[in-house]
Amino acid sequence: MTTYATDRLFEEIAYVAYHFHWSLDEILDLEHGVRRRFVEEIASINRRLSDEAEG
Repeated sequence: MTTYATDRLFEEIAYVAYHFHWSLDEILDLEHGVRRRFVEEIASINRRLSDEAEG
């Protein structure tokens, strides 16, 4: 069994909580893959917005 790095977990939780204003319990209830997908989608949105602001 592989464990997920605690620092990485806190980083993901903070990132999702900051952008979606979800509670800790709501975020921890997500399966790892689903939480990672939200992180990836938020990052993608942020990149697009940044690119639009620069362009």
